[in-house]
Amino acid sequence: MYKYLISSLLALFVASFNFGTSHAVGTLPQQQKKDTMGIEIPKCKNKIASQILKRRGYTVSYNIKTKNPNWVAWTLTKEHTTGPVPRYKDYLDDEDVMGYTPRETDWIGRPQEMSHGHMCPAGDNKWDSEAMRQTFLLSNMCPQARKLNSGSWNKLEEKCRKWANLYGKIYIVCGPIFYNNKPATMGSAKICIPDAFYKVVLCLEGRPKAIGFIYSNDEEPHNMQDSVVTVDEVEEITGLDFFSLLPDEIEKAIESKANLNQWR
Repeated sequence: MYKYLISSLLALFVASFNFGTSHAVGTLPQQQKKDTMGIEIPKCKNKIASQILKRRGYTVSYNIKTKNPNWVAWTLTKEHTTGPVPRYKDYLDDEDVMGYTPRETDWIGRPQEMSHGHMCPAGDNKWDSEAMRQTFLLSNMCPQARKLNSGSWNKLEEKCRKWANLYGKIYIVCGPIFYNNKPATMGSAKICIPDAFYKVVLCLEGRPKAIGFIYSNDEEPHNMQDSVVTVDEVEEITGLDFFSLLPDEIEKAIESKANLNQWR
């Protein structure tokens, strides 16, 4: 009886000791899920021009120097993957941006292969007319290669909606990448043309997981599997800290690896 009691107490102690570290490979406690409100909003490690604009369906950090968003972040729920609202028809000047902001007229002389690349897609905002309208603000746009916009990038957006339907909720951040300190520009406003685009996705349902993608801004077809990177890699390139509200042990575990097959 004495040996049995000692064994039971030892087992209880071990289970209690491992509880704090098991979340890296297990589920996130319900209370910690509640504490992650706003988890999609990244932190910036470097000093960059940024104006934060909160919209109905997303939040954007706008860069008046590049005339592009630094990042656009939103929570995509199962309920927001569809809806009755039709696609908006016009691109909108953003009067909320401080200083000079590109107008639609500045896009008229854009290179033929460049299109209005939504960061937060219209397809994620059919649930509300104002949310849909705000996705067409130019502060949510980047010059994006037409074939990328309508092809590989669009397929990734569709995949994210599939994941939101499957898991109930995911968190998304995306934006442009500038490898060159002096990027090509377009229009009289000198809107910078990104070299590539990133997207990072987090899911907290079941076992937490995260994944990143980088797509070159060109007319070439991009295989989704070949575009997978870790969130850590995207952080290294962009100088952003994603999902920092997560417990450190979970953040380190899920951001250091990426496996598309885990996402079904």
